[in-house]
Amino acid sequence: MRAHKLVTVCEEAGCPNVGECWNQGHATMMIMGEVCTRACTFCNIATGKPPEDLDVFEPGRIADVVKKLGLKHVVVTSVDRDDIEDGGAAHFAQTIRAIRKQSPNTTIEILTPDFIRCAPAALEEVVAAKPDVFNHNLETVPGLYAEVRPGARYFHSLRLLQRVKELDPTMFTKSGIMVGLGETDGEVGQLMDDLRSADVDFMTIGQYLQPTPKHAVVDRFVEPAIFAQFANIGAGKGFL
Repeated sequence: MRAHKLVTVCEEAGCPNVGECWNQGHATMMIMGEVCTRACTFCNIATGKPPEDLDVFEPGRIADVVKKLGLKHVVVTSVDRDDIEDGGAAHFAQTIRAIRKQSPNTTIEILTPDFIRCAPAALEEVVAAKPDVFNHNLETVPGLYAEVRPGARYFHSLRLLQRVKELDPTMFTKSGIMVGLGETDGEVGQLMDDLRSADVDFMTIGQYLQPTPKHAVVDRFVEPAIFAQFANIGAGKGFL
């Protein structure tokens, strides 16, 4: 990562599991810089006006690293870049194509912004690049959006996932949320129904951990038994 001047969300977000994951050869690359134009209260990534334009050589460097490490599966995410007309959609597409060219057998998962300020063509360009999994996280239940995800809209994100399936019914879609921000188990169940109504294939649920004292406080620590219940409920609703 250092030699190729790449950024990982593992480091930028202050993830406490970075040692465990990196020891197993797992990492999630983050494109389009280290500064996000949003200020979500759960996230430790730096926010503000990004100091630089997109690095046109970044997709190629990521492809080089994927090949060098012999990755069977790669996850590519990004900061939000509301300062760019297409939100970085073309950069995502270029990164997918670059990886595919050098490592045709590697499966590619992308975790994208919501492209809320972009024309519909932005999303279409990303889908046309044919990632294997299109992931966009809802992050939390709709009642907490104003507090947790200012600048985002729950039903816009839900519609984005639905639109991916309309554009390419063969593409796997995925979304994730954190629990422990103030939601109820009932609200999690309703969110699952919303995702299934949008034909989303995969869902992840994780415990929210407070990165610093200035971030949103942890409302509860969810017991493993509750996570097991979520898994059973999700399977019953049809998630893969």
